[in-house]
Amino acid sequence: MKTLKEVLENKVNGLYYGNRLILPFKVYFLKVIIEKDVITDFSKSSKGINIIEHDDFMELYFLDYKNLDDVISEYESIKMVVVEKGKDVFDFNNHIKLNIYIQEHHKITVEETDSDILFIE
Repeated sequence: MKTLKEVLENKVNGLYYGNRLILPFKVYFLKVIIEKDVITDFSKSSKGINIIEHDDFMELYFLDYKNLDDVISEYESIKMVVVEKGKDVFDFNNHIKLNIYIQEHHKITVEETDSDILFIE
């Protein structure tokens, strides 16, 4: 399993198919923003998102969307606030802000945002 730090440093791509993101790391999700939807409920009963954790990766299903590439343009991103698995979720220094960009051929790129960039808190 790759850590989020390794994915960011080595520019490892993830994947998307339809409404599913496949992330090459494991994290705790605090917030996910897709279009105008701000998701903060990640329980199994959440209506907007379903998260499946595997040994080496995570899958996110955006239940209100059919195809991510239909709603996220090349200039837009899915925004996330996450904490690396095993890190203290209550330490704000461990909160990482990510942008997920949809690319061609089912690829996604994962980038940490600059702390000076406006990010909905």
